[in-house]
Amino acid sequence: MAAKYQITVFGKQGCDKCHTLNQRLDKLLAKEDYSAFGKLYCDVETIDGLVAFAEAECINPARIPAMLVSEWSTDADEYVPVGTKQPGAKDGVCNKAKLYQYLGLQTDYSDAGKGLITPKMIQSVLAEATA
Repeated sequence: MAAKYQITVFGKQGCDKCHTLNQRLDKLLAKEDYSAFGKLYCDVETIDGLVAFAEAECINPARIPAMLVSEWSTDADEYVPVGTKQPGAKDGVCNKAKLYQYLGLQTDYSDAGKGLITPKMIQSVLAEATA
């Protein structure tokens, strides 16, 4: 059976931050507590990755790497993005890295964000998905 949730990671080859995000997710998803989640990596420098990125319709291309959480829908027979419970609400863990309308993260390259998606941010988003 497919995972209940899918985390789609948007990145590109040769990007250290993309590599770090993938490593952090792989380490987290190896834990039994996160068995409901699967991961799909989309390289935005390939046609398939670019199409998936465009279909997501919610990520700023200047803020890659990014991740989007989707849930399996039997009605749609595909994964559909999980809506954010409170769009635009302040988030003390994810700050400006949190997506607005869907559950996910994109890199905050401002001085305050330092361009990192931390394990704590990832755990916060995945906890919201299962809440």
